[in-house]
Amino acid sequence: MNKQEALFKYTLRLADNSLILSQRLSEWTGHGPFLEEDLALTNISLDLLGQSRSFLEYAAKVEDKGRTEDDLAFLRGEREFYNTLLVEQTNGDYSKTIARQFFIDAFDYYFYSELTKSKDETLAGIAAKSVKEITYHLRHTASWMVRFGDGTEESHERLQNAINDLWRFTGELFEMTAVDELLIKEGIAVDLNAVKSKWEKHVSEVLATSKVSVPENAYMQRGSRDGKHTENLGYILAEMQYLPRAIPGAKW
Repeated sequence: MNKQEALFKYTLRLADNSLILSQRLSEWTGHGPFLEEDLALTNISLDLLGQSRSFLEYAAKVEDKGRTEDDLAFLRGEREFYNTLLVEQTNGDYSKTIARQFFIDAFDYYFYSELTKSKDETLAGIAAKSVKEITYHLRHTASWMVRFGDGTEESHERLQNAINDLWRFTGELFEMTAVDELLIKEGIAVDLNAVKSKWEKHVSEVLATSKVSVPENAYMQRGSRDGKHTENLGYILAEMQYLPRAIPGAKW
């Protein structure tokens, strides 16, 4: 694997995380618990879509094989997507959506803060813009974690159940491969070991304030770095990619 191939896969991974999570959050549009929150999640979804478009555009340029950002979004199969398993998990009830988003927001905040230091100017530029948005995302979801955890008996139970269900997908956030190793040496990629310690500290503090805990000795599921996913991704792609595949070259 050369530097160009590694950079393409790395950029695609970042794009896929934002794209699939944006698609998941968009499912709440018009179904939020109340208007302000409906709009909040919709705006977060749009921020993520913007991040994804920037990464996909750059990935297409790095690959240099004539594909566009739309080709990469709509014409790849499941095994060609590299988003983490966490972002493709179903929304569930609102506490599960918030717990999933909080885990990701906390990761993204520290990850993109580090990526701003990348020697790749395009990645650093996307990260600088993204971290401003993510700061608000994290503040929003962290406050909801406390509201659910330290709220009613039912809201506390629902949040705890969500954490029990999702925790096994968090370990994969920090998995590094040969792609990361090569690009870290080039000063391009982020060393996820540095991100992990900050993420764990922040998450632990919010969970403690929320009066919830994480499962002990949880088995961590992995696979996305090799293009292996849960069944959830197939359903997302079937809906997201239907029109471009049914009517190739459609414009609107």
